[in-house]
Amino acid sequence: MNVMTVDVEDYFHVSAFENTIAKSDWDSLSLRVEENTYRLLALFAEHNVNSTFFTLGWVAERCPKLIKAIVEQGHELASHGYSHQRATEMTQEQFREDVAKSKQILEDISGQKIKGYRAPSFSVNEDNTWIYQILVELGFEYSSSTYPIEHDLYGVPSWPRFMYKRPEGIIEIPVPTTRKNEVNTGIGGGGYFRLYPYWLSKKRIDNYLKTEQQPYSFYFHPWEIDPDQPKVAGASLKSRLRHYLNLSKMEGKVVNLLKDYQWDTMENVYLK
Repeated sequence: MNVMTVDVEDYFHVSAFENTIAKSDWDSLSLRVEENTYRLLALFAEHNVNSTFFTLGWVAERCPKLIKAIVEQGHELASHGYSHQRATEMTQEQFREDVAKSKQILEDISGQKIKGYRAPSFSVNEDNTWIYQILVELGFEYSSSTYPIEHDLYGVPSWPRFMYKRPEGIIEIPVPTTRKNEVNTGIGGGGYFRLYPYWLSKKRIDNYLKTEQQPYSFYFHPWEIDPDQPKVAGASLKSRLRHYLNLSKMEGKVVNLLKDYQWDTMENVYLK
């Protein structure tokens, strides 16, 4: 059984636009994440798939009916922090406040204990491993916050590639990678998945499952199935390329994934 995950954030939350769109402007922008996430819920229901939704507290505050729909339909609700600020940009106290706020909001709306956390932009590295102790103190049981690849925004290639228990007592579940010639390459979703034709992504996933004998986990965002989203002015060419690449093809690719593999939540696959 493999793991489907969704990072519930809107197009204006992404780290690629953090220097272009001010947080103070978020409430003045069109909120598209609710409608897009409902579309995903419908797709998952059609294909009998359960998923883990790593959700921003900011989104949950504004879309409480969506949060209730996620849990009522049998999915796992988890935390993506409150304001999508990268953990590498926060002090320990700021991190604690952000994550505790998110966890409380999600638990109050859903009536469920929040067990999982994912750092925005996989922003955990060798300089801020203190986040794990804070997560333990806040009552989290697992994190999926690391991507062991070389990347300009995140990643520690030397870190473990598969689920492991941290010294602090919390489980870390890295995003999947393939490894060749001692180099890790991401296959867990995001821009990689939108870039490649589906047949190539499937070939890479099948090879991972055969070679590693580990569950495969996939992540994506509601804005990735929304080719009609507003275009953000002023962002760098690299950021625009990463964000808008093949948005019109993404939903079809996700449907293929739902058909070709069996999926469940982080909690059900890794914690039970």
